Amino acid sequence: MSLLSCEIVGIESDNQDANEVEKFTRLAQDWWDSTGDVKTLHSINPVRTKYITARFPVRDRCVLDVGCGGGLLTEALAKAGANMTGIDASQAAIRTARQHASEHHLRIDYHCLTAEALLQTSEQRFDAITCMELLEHVPDPEQLLHTLARLLNPGGHIVLSTINRNLPSYLGAVVAAEYLLHLLPKGTHDYSRFIRPSELYRWLRAANFHAEDIVGLHYLPGVNYCTLTSAPTINYMVHARLGA
Repeated sequence: MSLLSCEIVGIESDNQDANEVEKFTRLAQDWWDSTGDVKTLHSINPVRTKYITARFPVRDRCVLDVGCGGGLLTEALAKAGANMTGIDASQAAIRTARQHASEHHLRIDYHCLTAEALLQTSEQRFDAITCMELLEHVPDPEQLLHTLARLLNPGGHIVLSTINRNLPSYLGAVVAAEYLLHLLPKGTHDYSRFIRPSELYRWLRAANFHAEDIVGLHYLPGVNYCTLTSAPTINYMVHARLGA
């Protein structure tokens, strides 16, 4: 069964927040502006890409980028040799992603779909899934992990990025990033939706994933520099594999 786009076919999904989708729809036209509202993603993206490609081979593998936005990570992994599919609930973001990929002669399969809708409309399964900073923007992140497990081949890889819930993350990801340093638009994050690593590990186990690695991401705004750390204090990534 072929993939279907929500621009053509309406798919009901109860695991999305229209307000959250609208936040990122407003950013769509500036997604590739390295000096705009998502400039931090341009600094973080190479670090994420390097981490992902070091954890498992992506060349010639079928990889799904869930919540791909305008396609920063999707394109980076495509350039690394992956056969990429990108999905996002924002039609504007997908239009931006398609246009940019076309302009740079990259073959990426983009669709305006949620993960739940993709599961309903396609029989395709993937060797790996990336899901960057989406878990804290959906109503039921644990349900999303179960959906992603069903989209993976047995033994498939998943890399998740999200934000820890603690005082440093509130001060850094909300107060500093949105209100003091203006790295992100105000209201981008809801602190109550941040996810502690212990919670994420519990949800992963329930979805038959085995966590293999966790790293923190440390961003220095003054010099637009990002590096990996051993402590998942604020932003962090987890690499896990699906059980057989």
